[in-house]
Amino acid sequence: MFVFLSLSSLIFFLNNLNSLSSDMSSFFSMMSYVWMLLTPVLVMKLIAGERKSMTDQLLLTSPVTMADIILGKYFAAAAVLLLSILMSFLYPILISFQSRIHLSELSTVYLGFMLQGCAFIAFDLMISSLCKNPMTAAISTFGANMFLWLASIASSGSSVFLIKEFNRYFNLYERLVPFLSGQLSIANIVYYFIFCIVCLYASIQIISSRRWSEVS
Repeated sequence: MFVFLSLSSLIFFLNNLNSLSSDMSSFFSMMSYVWMLLTPVLVMKLIAGERKSMTDQLLLTSPVTMADIILGKYFAAAAVLLLSILMSFLYPILISFQSRIHLSELSTVYLGFMLQGCAFIAFDLMISSLCKNPMTAAISTFGANMFLWLASIASSGSSVFLIKEFNRYFNLYERLVPFLSGQLSIANIVYYFIFCIVCLYASIQIISSRRWSEVS
C-alpha cells in the first residue's frame, strides 16, 4: 500500500499538479501498469509461502474446500488492493478544489481500474499456485505480467492470427481503455469477471490436484 500510494502520488504530481491538468484519464492509464509491478508482491506468499513454510499441509488436510481456501486468499488480497484504491480518492478531491469533477465519469474510471487490478490478482494467484517458494512466485508472476504487456504491444502492429487471438482473450490493458474514456462497458465488465473466475478455478484445480497427489 505504501509503494502504491508513493508511486500514485508521484504520477499524480507529474501528470496533474505539475501541469495543472484536471484530466485523470492519463493518470489512471499510467497507473494501470503499476498493477504489473505490485500484484506479484501482493500474492507471492499467499500459496507459495504456505508451501515453503510447510503450513500448506494444514490447509490441505483442513475440513474446508479448496474453493474456500483460494477464494479466502483472493478476497484478502483484493481487500488490500481496494483499500489502496480508496485512499487514492484524495487525488480527485484535491482537483475538485480548483476544477469541476464529473462523478459519473470518475466512478467509471475507478470501476475499470479496480476490475483490472482484481483481474491481475486472480491471474498472479494462478501463476503463484504453481510455485514452491515466494521468490519464485514473485519472479514468475512478474514475468507473466510482463508477457501480457508485451503481447498487447505486439498485437497492435501484428497480423499474425495467433497473436491476435491471444490478445483477444488476455489483453487486460486494452479492456481498460473504454473506462478511461468514461464509457461504462458492460462487455468489458463481464470479461473481467469471467477472467477472474477462470483464473480462480484454475488455481483451485492446481491446488486440488496437488492435494490428492500428496494424499495418494
